[in-house]
Amino acid sequence: MLVVEDDRSVRESVVLALSLEGYDVQSVNDGEQALAAVERELPDVIVLDVMMPVLDGLTVCRRLRARKLAVPVLMLTARHEISDRVSGLDAGADDYLVKPFSLDELLARLRALLRRTSPSGNEEVLTVGDLVLDPARRRAERGGQSLELTKTEFDLLELLMLNAGIVLERDAIYDRIWGFDFETSSRSLDVYIGYLRRKTEAGGAPRIVHTVRGVGYSVREP
Repeated sequence: MLVVEDDRSVRESVVLALSLEGYDVQSVNDGEQALAAVERELPDVIVLDVMMPVLDGLTVCRRLRARKLAVPVLMLTARHEISDRVSGLDAGADDYLVKPFSLDELLARLRALLRRTSPSGNEEVLTVGDLVLDPARRRAERGGQSLELTKTEFDLLELLMLNAGIVLERDAIYDRIWGFDFETSSRSLDVYIGYLRRKTEAGGAPRIVHTVRGVGYSVREP
């Protein structure tokens, strides 16, 4: 696990808490060092601060995703505005945590990210219309065209396809995907649904990820 945080007190407290939980932790204090550390050894998960010297967390995350590295990223931010959190998701982060945060919540979110990284055990290829998802190989395509999905996008689409034709409530999706009941009134789920729609509807393909207003979301054939 890699912790990237320029505030020494925050960095040391996070590293101590993670070490006491049995995690093998490395830490650096800026974005440039973070990229160098990832180059040496790909961690299981990255705790990444947004505001840092040399390279900020958003830039680091974008560079990781540009290199097709699917390592889970939990972003730390001191900003409370939804637009700032959406910027982190847009950069490729899998989750975010607003400072000040409790160490218990940090640990819970990291456990959720690591669970999602582990093999799901579902070997069945899922098909809804011309949308095909292979959980074992972490591949998805529609109409024969490959879909480039982030880890969270893939997990969300897999959950919806496993329940094709069923409307999943928002709270249930947050619990299954993020693994921790946090700010379910936020727009993070809507943001990811928007990402999936843009990718699954590329080239004018009919909508396959549907909204049931006031309830949740469902995948069904057009």
